[in-house]
Amino acid sequence: MPIERLFDLGRMICIGMHYLYRGGIDMGLLREIFGPSQHEVWEALCQEIGADLIDGGFFKGTKVVAEIKEWVITLDTYTVSTGKTSTTYTRMRAPYLNKDGFKFRIYRKGIFSNIGKLLGLQDIEVGYPEFDDQFIIKGNDSDKLVGLFSNSRIRKLIEIQPDISLEVKDDEGWFGSEFPEGVDELYFQVPGIIKDMDRLKTLYFLFAEVLNQLCLIDSAYEDSPDVTAQL
Repeated sequence: MPIERLFDLGRMICIGMHYLYRGGIDMGLLREIFGPSQHEVWEALCQEIGADLIDGGFFKGTKVVAEIKEWVITLDTYTVSTGKTSTTYTRMRAPYLNKDGFKFRIYRKGIFSNIGKLLGLQDIEVGYPEFDDQFIIKGNDSDKLVGLFSNSRIRKLIEIQPDISLEVKDDEGWFGSEFPEGVDELYFQVPGIIKDMDRLKTLYFLFAEVLNQLCLIDSAYEDSPDVTAQL
């Protein structure tokens, strides 16, 4: 179980024991303190976007599976442990048929951005100064990058994200899905569990917009890749 969930569970047990001792638990007060649960928010998200909520049980957790045209978008969490500490990430993934091998990555500029530039990891500007000033954008085809981010809706959906790392990946490595030749994955992740409904919806819309734009710039097929991201 992720360490964040253990801490939340511990706090809830302490509060619960306190109110039991005083004669009962006010569930409204508990909800006010902790807010809606991940399960509640993600279930409501499914109702709004027409997705499926899949409960993987105690060990696998919950995931949301949505379809846009022939693509399958998966929202879930995973935890990385370094022994003494662990970090839980929220991620969204969508495999697709990559037509020309185009890859990119975008993330907000921060304290380590200039270090990356000093090491020769230069970002590419896409021609929108306010947008370029906020983000590091990398890719293997500058013309395709300009074409992708010429979509103003994509830029707006990215700008309203408080934290973002969005990229095209080959597959999910040794412990995840291994995709067939020609299949890549649009991949988003950030630390923490996202329980903000509006943010989750904008991420879903962002994926839909990026996948469509990749087709428009001739870098993706609209056909189904016949694979899905695994939990």
